[in-house]
Amino acid sequence: MKSLSELINDPATHLIDVREPYEVDEVSVDGAENIPMGDVADELEKFKSMEGNIVVFCRSGGRSASVMQFLQQNGIENVTNGGGYADVQALQN
Repeated sequence: MKSLSELINDPATHLIDVREPYEVDEVSVDGAENIPMGDVADELEKFKSMEGNIVVFCRSGGRSASVMQFLQQNGIENVTNGGGYADVQALQN
């Protein structure tokens, strides 16, 4: 199993920021796509179509933990909680 750092730096990994757009406007993570937590259920098919690993993150890791659990309950196994955006940024090469 890859480490979180390896996942984050793998070009095939989807980095998904589940914060609200106004939060992303304040500080964003290079290469991340913003899908706010409230939109995740509506975007389930998009998640299912993603090839490779998925790393979800938010401000502190709480929302992304909930999103990861929801995705796993809906059959998406290749998802990891990256924690907060600062954690993800710190691990990016």
